[in-house]
Amino acid sequence: MRIILDTDLAMGAPGSDIDDGFALALAYADPGIELDLITTVNGNTDVESATILTGELVNRLGIKDVPIVRGASAAYTRPHLKRTPADNVLALRDSARTPTGGYAAVAIAEHIMAHPGEITLVAIGPLTNVAAALLLEPRIAEAVKEIVIMGGMFFGTMSNRDMPGEFNVWVDPEAAQAVLRSGAPQRWVGLDVTLQARLNREHAQRMIEAGTAFAPFAGEFTLAWIDHIHALYPGNPLEADSCAMHDPLAVAVLTRPDLCEFREVTVSVITGEGEARGVMITDRREGAEPPAANARVAVSVDADAFTEHFLGLITGL
Repeated sequence: MRIILDTDLAMGAPGSDIDDGFALALAYADPGIELDLITTVNGNTDVESATILTGELVNRLGIKDVPIVRGASAAYTRPHLKRTPADNVLALRDSARTPTGGYAAVAIAEHIMAHPGEITLVAIGPLTNVAAALLLEPRIAEAVKEIVIMGGMFFGTMSNRDMPGEFNVWVDPEAAQAVLRSGAPQRWVGLDVTLQARLNREHAQRMIEAGTAFAPFAGEFTLAWIDHIHALYPGNPLEADSCAMHDPLAVAVLTRPDLCEFREVTVSVITGEGEARGVMITDRREGAEPPAANARVAVSVDADAFTEHFLGLITGL
């Protein structure tokens, strides 16, 4: 399966989530996946940091000959919220893989149109680049094999009043709405299932003891991230000894669709700056004339099978 990975990778930035880095590592480790292109986007961190940290991680993983193209620095309606990289990330610039010139949205559109029906676009950050690519070349909605998205919450509510929508959608709901309305075949892997796909301290220790090039690094980062989120949410027992693998689950279902059950639904998203920004509206009506579905969303996950799939591949890196 040939893929473009569009990512707001932040592994290595202080206080940033690690799962996007694990998603890249999993895509590289999976023998059923061929990485054609990596694009970066503002999200978990600023796009400059995401690009540098992606370049650093591909070097660590030994990924060669896969272009990295920098993308959007802010959401469509929030250009004033562009962020700047931290000094410790900028210090990695000289050692990290240099990105290829150009713009992510252009690179996405050109690559899909050059290989119609062959490319799966995997978006694990805000959808700014994806929406821009669809605006530049609407025909990619028909030419793309599928868009697989980590984002959204479809059958529940968020616990954070200040961020009512899932993060990737909340950052740029206008982009998410554009993708939903594009007509492209799309699967969404949201928090309904990703919060159940977790690594605990024992899993981290298993990676540390693997004795391969990447796995011990991955295990140490996992332990540090579990400690970080435990300190942030001391009263939450779920966050005390484990962390969610949101983005890796979206990569895992590419070659292991059995890990999640998907359901066809009609989805829209609340845009703008109101209190419900980024909230997904999921129409689940059934009957003689149900509304036309525009997405397939994950409704359940075999969390144990995912963990074994993930650890089996990562410990070999």
